Amino acid sequence: MNDLTSKKGFICDMDGVIYHGNHVLPGALAFVNWLKQEDKGFIFLTNSSERSPKELQQKLNRLGIEVDESHFHTSALATASFLASQCPNGSVYVIGETGLTKALYDAGFSMNDVNPDYVVVGETRSYSFEKIERAVRLVLDGAKLIGTNPDLTGPTEGGIVPATKALIAPIELATRRLAYFIGKPNPLMMRHAVKKLGTKTEETAIIGDRMDTDIIAGIESELDTVLVLSGVSSRETVKRFPYQPHYILDGVGNIVPKT
Repeated sequence: MNDLTSKKGFICDMDGVIYHGNHVLPGALAFVNWLKQEDKGFIFLTNSSERSPKELQQKLNRLGIEVDESHFHTSALATASFLASQCPNGSVYVIGETGLTKALYDAGFSMNDVNPDYVVVGETRSYSFEKIERAVRLVLDGAKLIGTNPDLTGPTEGGIVPATKALIAPIELATRRLAYFIGKPNPLMMRHAVKKLGTKTEETAIIGDRMDTDIIAGIESELDTVLVLSGVSSRETVKRFPYQPHYILDGVGNIVPKT
């Protein structure tokens, strides 16, 4: 654990690591306080596209964890940045929440449900057959299909719920077009996080609850990986993967050195 606690930078997932829904997870507050006390670089890197960094900051504040807005980066921001580099001032049809639409607006995109450059799908609770039907027509007419992240499911207080890859699947199947996913484990998102931290790869660790996004993203980016069992993964599911994390912990609180 000394190798882990001596790292200068930490990339930390949120859902299933810091909280479930509106419930802060055990040890999360102590972990964040330790990061601040030890002057560690840290960034919360979430595949969720629903909320903006400001909203995520406010959520953590409500849970008793105070951090600056600059410590957050989302798949919505990563998606907006990537699309802006590909098609400046383009247009999009969005199936998603305000965090995604705001990120796209801020990146110079306009909303378009007639002939957009892209159909972009993220997590949402306002999912409907009508939106799927329109998305299918737009993709068949030439719009490119983008997913904010490749997560099939996500953890909540009530259990596992469908995430972006599950929501976008009907559009892929109906159009026979595969979506391009921006969030973890896409190296685009990981490179941005490491660059924002200003640390070297050997000085940085990634903490997450998913083997198929967080851990593989860390391995492919040459970071030390920490799997916490407070979210999606369990010790049994870990055995199914051909790669393994450097550390398996019950929760982020286990990282804090005992005094």
